[in-house]
Amino acid sequence: MNTNFSTSPPLSDRVREALSITLRGCEELLPQEEWVKKLVKSEATGKPLRIKLGLDPTAPDIHIGHTVVLNKMRQLQDLGHTVIFLIGDFTSMIGDPSGRNTTRPPLTPEQIKINAETYYKQASLVLDPSKTEIRYNSEWSDPLGARGMIQLASRYTVARMMERNDFHDRFKAGTPIAVHEFLYPLMQGYDSVALHSDLELGGTDQKFNLLMGRTLQAEYGQEPQCILTMPLLEGLDGVEKMSKSKNNYIGISEEPNTMFAKILSISDVLMWRWFTLLSFKSEAEIAALKAEIEAGRNPKDAKVMLAKEITARFHSAAAADAAEQDFINRSRGGVPDQIPELSLPLGADGAPVGIAALLKSAGLAASSGEGNRLIDGGGVRVDSNVVSDKGLKLGAGTYVVQVGKRKFARVTLA
Repeated sequence: MNTNFSTSPPLSDRVREALSITLRGCEELLPQEEWVKKLVKSEATGKPLRIKLGLDPTAPDIHIGHTVVLNKMRQLQDLGHTVIFLIGDFTSMIGDPSGRNTTRPPLTPEQIKINAETYYKQASLVLDPSKTEIRYNSEWSDPLGARGMIQLASRYTVARMMERNDFHDRFKAGTPIAVHEFLYPLMQGYDSVALHSDLELGGTDQKFNLLMGRTLQAEYGQEPQCILTMPLLEGLDGVEKMSKSKNNYIGISEEPNTMFAKILSISDVLMWRWFTLLSFKSEAEIAALKAEIEAGRNPKDAKVMLAKEITARFHSAAAADAAEQDFINRSRGGVPDQIPELSLPLGADGAPVGIAALLKSAGLAASSGEGNRLIDGGGVRVDSNVVSDKGLKLGAGTYVVQVGKRKFARVTLA
């Protein structure tokens, strides 16, 4: 993106730095020239800009894909601007139609309340809570009432609403569009009016809704906000966007060892994109690290740095160090320090227990049949020894049983 402007007087170093940080990893900054003017004005007046991110609490947990925009918020927050974390408790009851080919079922107030309780707590692992303004859009949406909603709806045309890709495609396909779905972008745009937002962030799928904020702010006599869209983070597979439904995600509340191991599993190519979108390292630091890798340094070294940084952010530096050691132990065939311990009964009259049945009882396999398949594939170990005999029976004693690289249990048979 172009960062050179024939602005008089020339841009200060502080404004140029702010613009560079804003642009890092982003998909679009619109309009860029207006954002520069806002930065210049903020520097001249000493008044922080108001930067808004709205999230609908559609699920109780967020994954690291959601933190791409939170990271950008933190970067702008560290520049001294006001960050507004907006929980869409009102808009959640409508249901966001973005990217949908069917009507999204609205959430009940009870579901919204349950989900919202964890949202800000999780977001605070990225944002600085002491410098974050938390708001709920029911504050101004509920008081609108029927009259206010009608007046708001009069400020936008159906023709412009139908320019939105998902509405347009659904209309052409003959897929039903409920009237209440038109209210969603209007209400999200009205949030910007209520908050006097200078910049709104969102994923690329939110562009229409973000632009609605600019339109409505102008309608209400305000200086329109700029919009910043961030790309959707590819998941562990490096292809599809990160999603729980695709099982290619890392939840920010996952155990440190699991989080660390999952990050190390991504490809070397995807690693650099994750560095740009998820790491707090400067672009200069990332470029230097990339040059070292290209010069022959092991790419795994960089991946470990990334894994430790992200794990430490959502847990602690000590937990990240422990996760690294746990991964090393597993790679060497060692046993992690903390594994589940359980006691299981022997067979009738103290008879030994077959290995496949033990795997099922220990929760290491869904069934005895799966246990046998794991043994056939060489994926089962007992006390570090690979099990090749499906007929193996274990008598009284304590055994460390391992399936694959990550599943362990210390089983006592008595």
